[in-house]
Amino acid sequence: MKCNASKTSEGNGQKSLSCDDECARLERNRKLALALNVDPEAHKDEHVPYSAETLRMFRDHVKWGQEQEREFRVFAVDEAEKRLRFKPMAPQQRTFLHSLAEDFGLDSESMDPEPHRHVAVFKTPRFVMAPMKTLAECVRIRLNAEAAAASVIEEQRRLRSNNEAYNAFLLVHPRFGLTIDELRSELPAQLQSTPGLAFDISFLPSEEIVIKARPATLSTNIAPTSIEAAVKALKTPVAHVISSKRLASSCQLCTLDSSLNILRKELDRSVNVDGWSQVAAKAAPPRTASKLIGVGEKSVYTVLGSKLKDAKKKKQEMEKAREEEPLVDDWEEAMRKEEQQEMVTREGKECGLSIVDATMGQGDMTTGE
Repeated sequence: MKCNASKTSEGNGQKSLSCDDECARLERNRKLALALNVDPEAHKDEHVPYSAETLRMFRDHVKWGQEQEREFRVFAVDEAEKRLRFKPMAPQQRTFLHSLAEDFGLDSESMDPEPHRHVAVFKTPRFVMAPMKTLAECVRIRLNAEAAAASVIEEQRRLRSNNEAYNAFLLVHPRFGLTIDELRSELPAQLQSTPGLAFDISFLPSEEIVIKARPATLSTNIAPTSIEAAVKALKTPVAHVISSKRLASSCQLCTLDSSLNILRKELDRSVNVDGWSQVAAKAAPPRTASKLIGVGEKSVYTVLGSKLKDAKKKKQEMEKAREEEPLVDDWEEAMRKEEQQEMVTREGKECGLSIVDATMGQGDMTTGE
């Protein structure tokens, strides 16, 4: 039987909900994604619009936090409502409301003394709309990110604690345009000096180069410890060629699996982190005798210092004059008066020059007579 159906009424079967602005927006996005063959679930970004403090307090009280978030969202979509008042609550709960209001772009204020102190939320011009993601969705995103970070840390710890035998060389920051053929031509003696071993050269996705040692034939069985001893013996001559030819910034020993994943890596010792070289690097510069200044000769530092002092004094005088200059309310009128004063001064100078010229002319005429 249909809902609310009776002999005289068909019930709610023929009724449909009216589509509001949010419904129309979602429908437009759905049609656009369908036309462009885009999967909305696969294109969700990982942006979290809430602060870490808001998410932390929400995780402590999920059910209560969802109720408050629902109140915020209802208030956000109602254009007629400008203020939302919550009932009196504990200080920790009021802190959550203030933090959530900040994430929504709303203003909040605590009102009335205890025990009637409550939070009021206001819409201001900075408010645009409620965040698209809910608090629960953002908590899941953060948990996934934390799990991924923990897995990376665990992988790094495993690499550091791995004691598998070295079986390859790792060239860090290789020279731009370096090819495998060029590398083989530069290292023929080193790569062919160990009988029973062959070396494969490959580029990693990180643009580093690995030179992996392996048995020369499939029938040859070489223990991993023997391969490690061989690559350790070749480390010095290979590193010397790499540095002298400037093929890469450093050469390290590493352990690779069958898929060229680095399981273990030697520390980069190309940079001296301790020892006498570090002491020498921090040594004081060698002392040099100061140049004697002859009699009557000025020191360049004295001249430079005097120039800097004069420039500083002139700058201070200009700043002082600018501060003492009176401020005017009508700057256009002040500019007009200043132009008129300059014009009067210029006319006075021209008139004075004319009088001087006339006087000199009369003197010349008297002399001629």
